[in-house]
Amino acid sequence: MSEENTKQKTAVVTGAGRGIGKAIAEALARDGMQVYCVSKSESSCGSAAQSICESGGNAHSLPVDVSSGEQIRTACEKLLTENECIDVLVNNAGITHDNLLFRMEEDDWNNVLNTNLSSCFHWIKSLGRPMTRKRWGRIVNVSSVVGISGNAGQANYSAAKAGMIGLTKSLAREFAARSVTVNAVAPGFIETDMTSGLDERVKEVALSQIPLKRFGQVEDIAEMTSFLCSEKASYVTGQVFTVDGGMVM
Repeated sequence: MSEENTKQKTAVVTGAGRGIGKAIAEALARDGMQVYCVSKSESSCGSAAQSICESGGNAHSLPVDVSSGEQIRTACEKLLTENECIDVLVNNAGITHDNLLFRMEEDDWNNVLNTNLSSCFHWIKSLGRPMTRKRWGRIVNVSSVVGISGNAGQANYSAAKAGMIGLTKSLAREFAARSVTVNAVAPGFIETDMTSGLDERVKEVALSQIPLKRFGQVEDIAEMTSFLCSEKASYVTGQVFTVDGGMVM
């Protein structure tokens, strides 16, 4: 993306303390944007923002528990006090509490839905209106291939990620007249802290389902997100981009 296209653009990336979110924040900073790194942990989002600044980028940390609508609304008030508008919003924050349905606790269901899906509603509702007034905005929701295919033992996670896809498609229609695009990226197996803890047998089964025969890198998701947040993607909205080595075709 050219510097001219990203001049004075401001982005918010949730779950930016590590993994995919951190890579996305770094990519948007390289594109010339001012980036707010959001995570529940003050130390992790602070470290991510500091790393971006040390690399010559412009970043700030913003600790927020995204499972709390109240905390999100308070954070958005702060953001819109400091900035006329947030131009780019990337909803990436997510957690897992895996179990078979009959063993799943209600709290595990609610925590995953609140963190992964309801947080998107709160962020978009608070930050989307200034985008529509400005008639420019980019919203990218980081879903998952399991939101498309489902996965045994992940009913809560799959439901939340599928909900993000429905939210994306609905809001793309609502916001299109105001030149605000809404898209989703659905990663497959990406090498992160979350996947590093998987049993080796699980990894072997996963690799057998991936035509490219390897796990993806966080940069793969970051580059797709960077494109969707750019001027080059101005005619792309309501779409779901699987970045999964060919798992879902």
